[in-house]
Amino acid sequence: MLGKKILVVDDDVHICELIVLYLKKEGYDAVMVHDGLKAIETVKEEVPHLVILDIMLPKMDGWDVCRELKKISDIPIIMLTAKDDTFDKVLGLKIGADDYIVKPFEPRELMARVDAVLRRYHRQSHGVQQIILPSFMVDREAYKIRIQNQVYELPPKEMELLYFLVKNQNRVFTREQLIEQIWGFDYEGDNRTIDVHIKRLREKLEPIEERYQIKTVWGVGYKFEVMDHA
Repeated sequence: MLGKKILVVDDDVHICELIVLYLKKEGYDAVMVHDGLKAIETVKEEVPHLVILDIMLPKMDGWDVCRELKKISDIPIIMLTAKDDTFDKVLGLKIGADDYIVKPFEPRELMARVDAVLRRYHRQSHGVQQIILPSFMVDREAYKIRIQNQVYELPPKEMELLYFLVKNQNRVFTREQLIEQIWGFDYEGDNRTIDVHIKRLREKLEPIEERYQIKTVWGVGYKFEVMDHA
């Protein structure tokens, strides 16, 4: 991941300089800006690999910046804020943030999160149609999964949902986000249809549930969790 460009957005110049210093020590190419509008402009011009984004910004706050960036790019975003509030965390997830860290923070923790998000994003590179894990394989192109030595065919929407969750393993998505990803923005049905599909997928994953689970994150949504011992 060395050499990747990271944009740091915070109105506190001292914090920006500190983060940039640590990023450069880790081998990243880092740039900084101090307001929301400049952040969007810089992303369009510089095309960074990741954005570290403060919430409280002049001209446009971090929430709106995140929303705008997700409209034009799938660039990963780490939200940075002084508020240790569950509402902020849930909102960040809902609008597409990939991680969230609260000030004051240890620079080493932020560096670890940057590295983790970039590695996860790299593994999710576009064009991959097959995901292979121990005892489990998802083949999006063939609409098949292999659990241990057994192969199953999945209906299209179940496959698309499972593939998306596995591709973004350990990341939480709301029902609304999943509907938009799998059914599209113009879907007019009940978003509880997600629950029905999740139930069917969980039944299929029962033989390997000690390793892999589609977990409910109460008040937020769902995630595909890979257990530490997998």
